[in-house]
Amino acid sequence: MATTDTQTGAGVVPVTRPAVRHRPGEHPHRLGDAAIYIALIVLSALFTFPFLWLVLTSLRPPEQIFAPGFWPSHVQTQNYTDVFKNAPVATWFKNSIIVTVLGVIAVVMSSSLIAYGFARLRFRGRNQLFGLVVATQLLPAAATMVPTFLIWNGLHLVNTLFPLWLGNIFGSAFYIFMLRQFLIGIPQDLIDAARIDGASYLGIYWRIMLPLIRPALAAVAVFEFQAKWNDFMTPLIYLNKTSLYTLSLGLQTFKVEHNTQWGLLMAGSVIFTLPMIVIFFLGQRYFMESVTTTGLKS
Repeated sequence: MATTDTQTGAGVVPVTRPAVRHRPGEHPHRLGDAAIYIALIVLSALFTFPFLWLVLTSLRPPEQIFAPGFWPSHVQTQNYTDVFKNAPVATWFKNSIIVTVLGVIAVVMSSSLIAYGFARLRFRGRNQLFGLVVATQLLPAAATMVPTFLIWNGLHLVNTLFPLWLGNIFGSAFYIFMLRQFLIGIPQDLIDAARIDGASYLGIYWRIMLPLIRPALAAVAVFEFQAKWNDFMTPLIYLNKTSLYTLSLGLQTFKVEHNTQWGLLMAGSVIFTLPMIVIFFLGQRYFMESVTTTGLKS
């Protein structure tokens, strides 16, 4: 038995606790942790292998694309320079950045503001209206594709970049639901104290709510960045000019025109994939924090 002393008002009182005993040669948790680490390393290698193969293939000379062996015998960057010479990849990349950044900013601000209203404002029919917003998730994209196109066509914005991101100012039902769950977990005392100090509802939203749900906002930004960056159908519907193509649509047309130049296709695919990897690693800490704190209330 292990004995410790506890200081009380009447003096020192000995407190006896059972000692933790292990069998000779036994190391608690070490075997389980080692198995988890090994499994994570193996799975990480499996998921990393396709991207590593893509990068290495893009560095091969054209005559060695299908040569045996995983590692190229000769490394060269000619495929990357050629892909920029044979197609306006820089313009497509710029268009993708514009659409993605504006779309992320629009959906983060609008969804968080709407979620704040549903989480903290009291008005008649709030729950019914929130249920209606969530129910829009049941609508398939194909059902709204034609009406949405007619609206943008009526506004004379077809064949511009606006339809690719401007719709995000109305928020996203999934993000609204997600952010509302985080906002509900914030103590009401903070809001009451701010109201006593004279803060407006918008001031509370901007100065208190947004900083407290920063991990959730980062997760929304990562999700939306990936969705906008990978979006192929929307640019295909609304864009006709090659100079307005995003990188996803541009690479598809490049593939049709250069379907046998595998080195150039691999180089273009690497250029397309790298921004998503960079964004994920930059926001990984906030993303994981949002996942681990989902549903927890203060």
